[in-house]
Amino acid sequence: MNKESVTALLAEINDENSGRDLVSAGTVRDIDIQDDSVSVDIRLGYKLADKGEALAKVIKAKLESDLGIDKVNVNFSSKVVPHKVQEDLKPLASIANIIAVGSGKGGVGKSTTAVNLALALQHEGARVGLLDADIYGPSIPAMLGVKGQPRTDGEHIIPKEAHGLKVMSIGFLVEEDSAMIWRGPMVTSALQQLLNDTLWGNLDYLIIDLPPGTGDIQLTLAQRIPVAGAVIVTTPQDIALLDARRAVNMFRKVDVPVLGVVENMSTHICTACGHEEAIFGEGGGEQMAKDFDLPLLGRLPLAMEIRSSLDAGKPTMMEVSDSPHAKSYGALARRTAGALSVMPRSMTLQMPEIVIQN
Repeated sequence: MNKESVTALLAEINDENSGRDLVSAGTVRDIDIQDDSVSVDIRLGYKLADKGEALAKVIKAKLESDLGIDKVNVNFSSKVVPHKVQEDLKPLASIANIIAVGSGKGGVGKSTTAVNLALALQHEGARVGLLDADIYGPSIPAMLGVKGQPRTDGEHIIPKEAHGLKVMSIGFLVEEDSAMIWRGPMVTSALQQLLNDTLWGNLDYLIIDLPPGTGDIQLTLAQRIPVAGAVIVTTPQDIALLDARRAVNMFRKVDVPVLGVVENMSTHICTACGHEEAIFGEGGGEQMAKDFDLPLLGRLPLAMEIRSSLDAGKPTMMEVSDSPHAKSYGALARRTAGALSVMPRSMTLQMPEIVIQN
């Protein structure tokens, strides 16, 4: 038994959240062998509420059975680090990673997904903020049950807080029924101000709920916001999939990695009998993910409970955190964070700026 043999066995264990084996994912920090005992240090690039207990059991079982040893100790830790953004942009100093949630069209549940994804990441132990970038139709304040204008400290906007999330939306700054009759440049300018002038504090993730579509506004935002990764939300319906494909191509055009696809409204769950029916078709999101060589991050149902909880300002992740729907969002959050954890890391914040004076 030596480090090479232990490493080889660890390379056979897959991390279902990142989609990589433990070695290629860069999670193995140290292997210590003392006589007939092995100690393995694993550091994940994302937070886990259960501290990796399930994965630790898999590692112990694998090493004990294949190496024939009785003493295996697995030490888990986690650290969310900044990941690479577009070449000509710098990541924000206090926000490790910005994740954009987009779709090619409206009506697919993008905002619902963004809200519950943010809350699920927070539930796993991450520090999370949520920016509502849908200037024309801001819905995040109502979904989170938050109203009123945010305070300022004279220089920065103090974000509102909802269920532990730091939240900012144009909806806090205008009347609820006001129509936002703004042209594209005004929209992008307003969003950049909401992003840069808000006192977010230190965050592991800032989730941005982008406006639906793939037009000039969405393209400009994707070019000006330092995004570490994007999540595409679609339904199984053919029309929605056509637009979701355009969204993938848009992000790739501006050098933003797509972390994966979320198939929302996969099935309709009847409130009377619990029967599930694929009213929008089947397998569309999975096929799209295969076509683009992307992970399918999750399938989410069309359920009355998800809609009613948002209408009450108490999203699924907060209303019944151990419900089947909340567990689906939890799995989505872990896979999203896991997919981001194996993306190239940012060197910008690690390298000091060197100034040469004559």
